[in-house]
Amino acid sequence: MNPTQVDVYLRRLGVQHPAWPTVEVLRELHLRHLQTVPFENLSIHLGEEIVLEEERLVEKVVDARRGGFCYELNGAFGALLAALGYDVTLLAGRVYGDEGRLGIPYDHLALRVRTVDGGEWLADVGFGAHSHHPLAFGARGEQEDPGGTFRIVEAGPDAAGVRSGDGAVKKGGNDAADLDVLMGGRSQYRLEVRPRALGDFVAGAWWHSTSPASHFTRSLVCSRVTEDGGRITLSGRVFKVTEADGAREERELGTDEEVLGAYRERFGIELDRVPTVRHPDGNGGGQAVPKG
Repeated sequence: MNPTQVDVYLRRLGVQHPAWPTVEVLRELHLRHLQTVPFENLSIHLGEEIVLEEERLVEKVVDARRGGFCYELNGAFGALLAALGYDVTLLAGRVYGDEGRLGIPYDHLALRVRTVDGGEWLADVGFGAHSHHPLAFGARGEQEDPGGTFRIVEAGPDAAGVRSGDGAVKKGGNDAADLDVLMGGRSQYRLEVRPRALGDFVAGAWWHSTSPASHFTRSLVCSRVTEDGGRITLSGRVFKVTEADGAREERELGTDEEVLGAYRERFGIELDRVPTVRHPDGNGGGQAVPKG
């Protein structure tokens, strides 16, 4: 990412160029990203190609002022953080679905971020309704956040009875266990600790953007955190407002003009037509879709 793109990206987030890659700056960037860059899957339903290359992701978020799903949002955010001097590692995750079943390999992309002041953090701006701030990567107790109560714990064996993290090795030569990320006591996704490259996620992104079994092809979502800690979500034609205290209201938008206006005015997304659902039927799983 070149310096001009960094400056434009930061302007979109409404953040000054930081002097140092500290944890406090990371917290601000993380929250502002959730507030300004929507979690959305509109490209799937507009027939737009999703390309997991840093330049294309940055162009989408910075130049086109769009959002995306996990691969795009965390891919672009990771590129920004690296350009600002953070030590960023891409991690692969599998999302827990119905009955506690794990999703496909490379189901989710999250970030392990090291700061100049010694912290190590789980940053994730691409999981829909999740933590507003990065989570302490090495902490195993409860972590309170405006988005809920979170824990990161060592994972037990998977369905095949395998416990280790795909051959990743800790200092001292022991296999590093996978990690489960919990919200409100419920497992959200399982992380491998082995570093990954952006290209490793191409198959997962392709599956989620094409398979009738993926909920991303069966529904429309556009969502962001609001400045008061709540959330707004446009699911098809239903516009939902969730307050920070959990109070909710929703209404159906009756015309295409109202839908396009909501995308433009509430999410900053300019579209020339209303997206239509690619696969309206099917049974899917994968990344979390905001419930608010």
